[in-house]
Formats: sequence, C-alpha cells, structure tokens
Amino acid sequence: MATDRLLAQPGPTPDGGSGQQSQRPFTSRLPSLTGLRFPAALAVFAYHAALPIPTLRLFADDSTEFRFVDIADQAGGLGVAFFFVLSGFVLTWSARADDTVTGFWRRRLVKIVPNYVVAWALAMVLFASTYTPARTAIVNLLMLQVWIPDFNTYFSVDPPSWSLGAEAFFYLSFPFLHRVFRAIRPERLVFWITGAVAAVVATPAVAYLLLPDTPGVPGGYEGSVSQYWFSYVLPPVRMLDFALGMLVAHAVRSGRWRNIGMVWSGLLLVAGYVATHYVPYLYAQRAVLVVPIALLIAAAAIADNEGRFTIFRNRAMTWLGEISFAFYLLHFIVLTELRDLLGTRMYSTVEGVGLLLFAIAATVLVSWVLYRLVEAPITRRFSSPRRTRPAVRND
Repeated sequence: MATDRLLAQPGPTPDGGSGQQSQRPFTSRLPSLTGLRFPAALAVFAYHAALPIPTLRLFADDSTEFRFVDIADQAGGLGVAFFFVLSGFVLTWSARADDTVTGFWRRRLVKIVPNYVVAWALAMVLFASTYTPARTAIVNLLMLQVWIPDFNTYFSVDPPSWSLGAEAFFYLSFPFLHRVFRAIRPERLVFWITGAVAAVVATPAVAYLLLPDTPGVPGGYEGSVSQYWFSYVLPPVRMLDFALGMLVAHAVRSGRWRNIGMVWSGLLLVAGYVATHYVPYLYAQRAVLVVPIALLIAAAAIADNEGRFTIFRNRAMTWLGEISFAFYLLHFIVLTELRDLLGTRMYSTVEGVGLLLFAIAATVLVSWVLYRLVEAPITRRFSSPRRTRPAVRND
C-alpha cells in the first residue's frame, strides 16, 4: 500500500460502525456552489472598490463615497470567509476514496499557482514594483506574506492574494485533517461543529485581550495591526473556517445536518451582514457571519444533491463561478489601473456607478482570458501524472 494514501482511511457510518459515510449516493457535482463563488468574489470587489484611497476612489461627492464605504465595509470579510468555508466543504465532499496525499497536493498546486503567479507579475509590472521592496515581493510570490505580522507585507503586491497564502496552508493540512474528521462518529459531529464556531467567535476576544492595541490598522479601523493579523490573516486561525466547512460536509453526508433551506440561510446571512455594523470590528469580519455562511453552503449542496432548482446553478452563474478565482485575483489590478488611466478626475454618482460596472465587466473579460489560457489548460494537463505507474504490492 502506498505510504501517502491517507485520504482513503475508513470513516464511521451513520449507525456508528466502520466503513463509508454514505446512506445513499451523492452527486459529485455541486453547480450551485460553483455559482455562489461569483457573488462571493463580487463582494470582495465591492470592498476594494469602496476603499476611500486616491488610487481607487471614483466618487467626487463625499456623502456618496462614505455611504459606499459604510455599505461595503465588511463585504471583503464576508467574501473571504465564504471562500474558506466553501473550500473545506467542497474538498471534503469531493475527496476521492483512492486518492493519495501527493495526488491531492499536485491538483491543488496546478490549480492555484499559475493564476497566482500571473496576477503577481501583472501587479508588479503595473504598479507594485514602485513601492514594494524586493524581499517583500519575493515573500509574496512564495505565498508566505500571511506569516508576517506587518500590514504592508501581508497585503503587499496584489492585496487580495493574501488569502491564497492561507489556502496553501489549508491544502497542506487537508489530507491529515480529513483523516481525523472521518474518524468522528456522526452523532458527535455536532459537538465538533459547535467547537469550531465557538473558536471562530473567540478569536477576536483573544486578539483584543492578549495582543497590543498599537499601532493601529491603516484607515482608522478598530484594532491594531497585530490584532488584525492574528484574527483575520494568520493561517492556523483562519483554518477554523476551513475546518468548519469540512465538518459541515461530513454532517451533511452522514445525514446529521439540519437543513433550513437556501432562502432562510440567505436571509440569516443578510441579517448577519447588517449586524456587522453594530459589533466590534474584528468580530464583524467573520464571527457574526460564519454560521449563516455554513448554513447557506450546506443548503445549496443539499439542493444540488436532490436535483432541486436554485438560481445559482444555471449556465451563466456556473460559468461566472468557474472564472471567479481569476476574477478574485485580478479585480484589484483592474480597479487600480482604471483609476490610473482616468487620472485625478472624480465623478458624479451616476458616472462612478457606470465606471464600477465597466470595471466588473472588464475584470470578467480578463478573468475569462486567464481562465481559458492559463487555469483550465494547465489544470487539465498537469493535474495527473503523465504516466500511471503500476501499484506496488506490499503482500
């Protein structure tokens, strides 16, 4: 038996015995979750578009600008938390019984690294090289920026790309977490899920209590650079979101999840987003959103598994979901370059909204190009070894 075959470890069945966690066949395709990726990426776009800094701001009227800032203030946190929970859920749902650790890592590597390198190079050529030290640029290229508690490092080069540094850590950990989580008895999953949620909620409290409250985060947000890094950026802490998604996937597949449906989940997510305006900043970024996010992801997966209609599984939404990874990496570059091309002029509300819609369309276009020319062909070509060697018997 191959020594790295860790994904195939048997897990408990719904009745508590040993074997596969399955009462009935599950679909391997979850188009609604693919479709939901684009609204999550669009939320991150809205957050960056609303930043009131000269290199991004478009609206001349201060009241319009700061109303936009207020509305989109936690959209970035929402989008990133959604992607982290979704990643854990989907990887668990689609885990192959005969997979190997190296096979899993290979697929993740060829999926994320090519797009990441292209976005890094574009950002460096177009704007980041003028103010980014060589050491910081290299750390960013290696996806190590998230391990350094310095605001200008973990948000360097192409700022949204920090989350890929966290995802890389999740992917390295997934085969071993998956082995542990498969061994959990289904009736105990509720305690593990509750524990993961409690840990997410406790993270800001730990940051506020134990870490220094200076220097402050640029922009006047509540909290210090180190508090923000610990509660929002640091990979082992953000892996709680990823682990929650994994646990929820196991609960759904073992029949231990109480589904409230996509409508109620969506309404709870909206309510949670409204609540972000009334809680301390670090709590707003994920603590009040993580439960509705998990509920919505599970509800969408169950709807797909049961073949029910959702507005996210049509062809247009799934196509947008497929290019959403490229959209996520490229949108900040498009926004920055658009502002640079426009010069210093500010715009009316109608003009500014039109420019933002143009930026979305432009980002969709360049994302499609990146997906077609880089992501899709490289993933197809290199996801599997060129030659499949005969299995080594260990009789």
